[in-house]
Order: sequence, then structure tokens, then C-alpha cells
Amino acid sequence: MSSSLLRAAVRGPSTTFFRANAVVAARTQPLAARVGLVAPSLLAVSTNTSSFSTTTRVRSEHKEETFEEFSARYEKEFDGVQDVFELQRNLNNAFAYDLVPSPEVIAAALKAARRVNDFPTAVRIFEGIKAKTQNKKQYQEYLDELKPLREEFGIELVEDLYPEKPEH
Repeated sequence: MSSSLLRAAVRGPSTTFFRANAVVAARTQPLAARVGLVAPSLLAVSTNTSSFSTTTRVRSEHKEETFEEFSARYEKEFDGVQDVFELQRNLNNAFAYDLVPSPEVIAAALKAARRVNDFPTAVRIFEGIKAKTQNKKQYQEYLDELKPLREEFGIELVEDLYPEKPEH
């Protein structure tokens, strides 16, 4: 073993140029604290947490909601939309459920699309309705209910723009 390595080991950690303790401490902090986005004192870093767990923590603050509560919630969400991202996020969430949103929710979504000037999303809302409805009769009922709003906004349906060619 060389004598310089032995001297470094006997002296202990150097405090002049390289602070090993500060580097190790910085690596244990979350990235947001290291970059300065969040004050380190605001982050509670637990050092005794395990990477694996044998139990599953399932906590849900959501209760079962009725269709009317669902409709009221999404109408309110669409009324508060201020940009295209919010509009599309709310549409994805509304259409993710195993139900077709009510015509009132669709009307609120169309008004939000008009407010943020997003015509393609307005057209795609009707494509989503067509995909979610169970049959042509149900889809036609939605079209009939939303026809005045569709005409007011000038929204053409994809099936009107590109009619299917008859099979020969």
C-alpha cells in the first residue's frame, strides 16, 4: 500500500477542496431540491423507506357518483376550460368512463372548444360520441339533440364530409 493513500486515510475527510459529505448529501436529496425548484427544508425525505412493499395501500377519496353528478361535474369542468390542453384532458377523462356523456356535457365541451378556438376537437367530439354509442339510433338521438349547436358553430360531421361509397 502506498504511503500517500495511508496518509489520506489517517487524516480523515478533507475540508479544503473536495467535500465528500456535501456531495453525498446532495445526491440523497430529490432532484427538485437540488435544482432549486423547492426549498430542501420543505421536502421530507425518509431514509428508511423500502423499495418493495408486501401490502398494497389503496385509499380512495372518491365515492360512487350518479350519472347526474357525473354530468354536473363535467359540465362545470368544461365551463372552466381555458386552453386546448384542458379541453382535451377533460374529454379524455369524460370518454374514459363506461358510459356516453350526456348531451349537456357534450354541449359544454363544444362551447369550450369554441372558446379556445379548437375546431378539430369539436369535430372529434362527434367521432367520440359515434364510437361510444351502442347503435345508430342512439347516435342519431345525440345528433338531433345537438343539431342547433352544431349548426350555430358550423361543425360538419365526418360522415357528411366523407360519405361512404355504396358497395357494388
